[in-house]
Amino acid sequence: MAKLNYTSEDILQKEFNNKMRGYDPIEVDEFLDNIIKDYGTYNKEIVTLREENQRLRAQIEKLKREQEGFSKTQALPKQTQTVTNFDILKRLSNLEQKVFGDKLD
Repeated sequence: MAKLNYTSEDILQKEFNNKMRGYDPIEVDEFLDNIIKDYGTYNKEIVTLREENQRLRAQIEKLKREQEGFSKTQALPKQTQTVTNFDILKRLSNLEQKVFGDKLD
């Protein structure tokens, strides 16, 4: 964070020198000028942090979408199928039927 001229405690505890007709206007003006600089610094910092916040939120959303896409493309756990001899014979029979056709009858 940028260097600030005053803390909130400095502003609260500030005492101006008295002149014949009140406070020294030059001293008050200098003090207020420095406060204005601090506000400008705070505003710049706020803008920077908001931009960073938006960038990070966008990155989070992008990563969430990528993760969701990745999760959807992942194959579901394959169900354990029990292949029996009957299944193998049925497939073999179908294959023979296609290859040899009517010659087997």
